[in-house]
Amino acid sequence: MSSSHSYFCPCPRGLEIALAEELNEIAAAPGSGNTLKVHTQVPGGVHCSGTLQDAYRINLHSRIASRVLMRMAHASYTTENDIYDLTLAQPWEDWFAVHHTIRIDVTAIKSPLRSLEFTTLKIKDAICDRFRDIYNERPSVDTKMPDMRIVGFLDARTFTLYLDTSGEALFKRGWRLDTGDAPLRENLAAGLLRTAGWKPGMTLFDPMCGSGTILAEAAQMLAGIPPGLRRNFAFEKFAGFSKEEWAAIKNSVKANPIPAEPTIFGSDISGDMVAMTRSNLNKAGITFDVPLKQIEAQEVKAPSETPGILLTNPPYGERIGVRGDSTIDDDDMAKEFFSAFGTTLKQRFAGWKVFLFTADLGLPKLLRLKEARKTPFFNGALECRLFRFDMVAGFNRREQAKPKTDAAE
Repeated sequence: MSSSHSYFCPCPRGLEIALAEELNEIAAAPGSGNTLKVHTQVPGGVHCSGTLQDAYRINLHSRIASRVLMRMAHASYTTENDIYDLTLAQPWEDWFAVHHTIRIDVTAIKSPLRSLEFTTLKIKDAICDRFRDIYNERPSVDTKMPDMRIVGFLDARTFTLYLDTSGEALFKRGWRLDTGDAPLRENLAAGLLRTAGWKPGMTLFDPMCGSGTILAEAAQMLAGIPPGLRRNFAFEKFAGFSKEEWAAIKNSVKANPIPAEPTIFGSDISGDMVAMTRSNLNKAGITFDVPLKQIEAQEVKAPSETPGILLTNPPYGERIGVRGDSTIDDDDMAKEFFSAFGTTLKQRFAGWKVFLFTADLGLPKLLRLKEARKTPFFNGALECRLFRFDMVAGFNRREQAKPKTDAAE
């Protein structure tokens, strides 16, 4: 096994710049040995290279990557047989044992091959055939909870084969026990915090906190708790895995001192959601006070004297499962809500930077606010925007001085 490996870290689309920044921070951290090198950003991820220990570090510390994939092979191909031959030639037995279960995933962009299912089957056959040739037995497939995930990526001419060092996707931090699909994945929440320019110590407020994903990510950053501290990884089952090296990497983590005054605040209209947020913060290892209130978003007041960042993912449209194709525009309740929320922001949040993450691109119009910036993101397959509004001091007085017709637009 060579000491340096090529890695690909996929991430939600729109977060490639944020991930590259974060990887550079991990590479520059004290004690990291300057072996991790960050290379190119491509749509949906970042290429980097380094030692196996660097992969351990990224898995432990990255809040934005979805996985850390180690490149096993890369070559041009014309048929499925080329893919079979390349897969068969790799020393899988150096990395995992025949008793480990496997799962194969293939993605393609502009591949001329007719069937991805057939290609997936060829990769599985090649790995199983290699083990059978050496040991006279083959690994079993487990699509639900495999020990090892093998990922194939095809473009028009080349094929890349990866071994996943992460196991479960990295946004599964190990603290969220409620099984419902989280509306906002943890790595997307972390990416939004970074894109919004929030840093530990700055005031943060989420007035529609739901199950508390944004707050938990921010609170862990403030506490210095790495996102991967409470979970297991696929690399722990690799042949030659060193428990001592992994323990040393985890033990070198230094927690931050507990803040004297709260800087992170949340609220939600639902008492159940506030209780779930409290429980999730607890499971995420947060021991300091994160004040939470049950209150409607249009009734909130700024939680601190110091203006900060308001970041939230309003629960409308896709998230509350609107029937059919209706959007916010057809929903009078939502219109009324956002109009009132816009007024609250103007009157009570002077000097704040407000960030709203939504799939509804007409949101600024409903708030009657002009965005300072909008950043495109994808939440799964759903195209979203992070809208930024700068709440200028004295905003509401100007607003009231306008003629009525203009204000109602």
